[in-house]
Amino acid sequence: MKVLIIGRGGRENVIAWKIAQSDLVSQIFVAPGSRGIENSISVASCVNIDENDTAGLLDFAIKQHIGLTIIGPEIPLMNGLADEFIKNKLPVFGPVKAAAMIEGSKQFAKLLMQKYHIPTANFATFNDYLPAINYLHTMKLPIVIKFDGLAAGKGVVVAKTESEADKALKDMLLDFKFGKGKVIIEEFLEGPEFSLMTLVNGEQVVPLTIAQDHKRAYDGDLGPNTGGMGAYTPVPVIPQQAIEDAIEKIMKPAAKAMVKEGFPFTGILYGGLILTPSGPKVIEFNARFGDPETEVVLPKMKSDLLKHILDIMDHKTVVPEWHNKAILGVVMASKGYPEKIEKGFPIMGLENIKNRVFHMGTDFKDDTWITNGGRVLFVLGEGITLSEARKNAYEAVSKIKSEGLFYREDIGWQAIERQ
Repeated sequence: MKVLIIGRGGRENVIAWKIAQSDLVSQIFVAPGSRGIENSISVASCVNIDENDTAGLLDFAIKQHIGLTIIGPEIPLMNGLADEFIKNKLPVFGPVKAAAMIEGSKQFAKLLMQKYHIPTANFATFNDYLPAINYLHTMKLPIVIKFDGLAAGKGVVVAKTESEADKALKDMLLDFKFGKGKVIIEEFLEGPEFSLMTLVNGEQVVPLTIAQDHKRAYDGDLGPNTGGMGAYTPVPVIPQQAIEDAIEKIMKPAAKAMVKEGFPFTGILYGGLILTPSGPKVIEFNARFGDPETEVVLPKMKSDLLKHILDIMDHKTVVPEWHNKAILGVVMASKGYPEKIEKGFPIMGLENIKNRVFHMGTDFKDDTWITNGGRVLFVLGEGITLSEARKNAYEAVSKIKSEGLFYREDIGWQAIERQ
C-alpha cells in the first residue's frame, strides 16, 4: 500500500517513521515533507506540494493510487482537505471540516461540551474589547484567555494579573495578533495536565497512552506559551482511574456528540485535559495528532499504527500494544521562539548521537544541517524509568551544538520529583 502523509514537521516525521515499520506499506510520500524526514526514513519520499494546496494533493493522490492519506496539520483540515478526498472516494484519515471545528473554533467546542455535559471550565465569549475587559473585572484571577481560532498553540494566555489579561485582550481584539476573531474568557482550572489522543471513527473510540507536554518557553514553566517544548510518557501523577474517567466521560461523549450533530469524526481526536479535584476536565480539543506528544506516544507503541488506522476505518476491533518503557523528548528551538526568530544557523553534532531525533524545522545545505523553523529538533530518550529516559535525552541534547538554538532543561523533572 502507498501512504501519503500531509505535513512537514516533527509530527509528520514520527508518523512516517512509525508507518514505515508496517509490513502493509510499500511506499510513503510526505507532502511537502522536509530534508530531515527524507533523510531519516528510507522508504519515504518528499513531494513538493504545499500542505494547503488541496487541488495539488488530490491530483497527486489520484495519479499515484494512494491507498491511505493521513493529514497531520490542522489548517488543511480546516480547509476541507478531507472533504475533497472523501468526495473523490480516496481513503483519508482525518476529520471533515465540520468535525475539525472542534479545534478550529474554541467557541464551537465549548458550546458542544456545554450541550452534551462534557466537563470543562466555565466560560464567556466576546467579540469586542470593552465588554471583555468589563467582564474580566468581575472574575477571579488567574484567568484564561483564548483566541477563538487557530494560533499554532500560542493563542492561550494564563493571566495572573489584570495587566497581563488586559494586554492579552488588546493583542487579540484590538491588534489582531492572530487575525480577526473572538476571544473566550475561562475560569482557571488547577491540577496536572495531560494529553489523551484517541483513534476515532464515528462512535468508536480507541485511546492511546497518555502523555504530558511542556507549553511554556522557559524553565520553571515561565515565558510565553509555545507549541510545546518537550513531552514524556507515562505520566505518573495521573492515576489509571482518571484516565478511564476521561475516556468514558469526555472522549467517548465527544465522539457521540459529533455523530448526533451530523458531522461524525474520523481521525485523531486529541483531548488536552486537566485533572481537577472534581475529576478530569477539558482544556481544549484538537482534531489531529498532537505535537510534540506524538513524538513520544508513537515510539512507545509496539503494535502496527497503519493496521490500527485501517482497522478502525473498517470499524474493526483495535487494541494497541505498548512497550514497557518510558519515553521523554526535548525540543530544541530557535532563539526567540515563539516570537521573532532567525533561521539558517548551522547545527553540529547530530552525527555523534545514537538517539532518535525527529526533525521539526531543519534544512540541509552545503552538507550541513541548519535551523529552518521555530521548533527545530525533537531529541528522544528512552529508559526503563522516566529518570533514565530523561538522562538519555539530555545527554544527547548536550552533544548538539548551534548558536541559534535553545531548550528547556527541566522537561519531566517535576514528574520525577513526585515519584
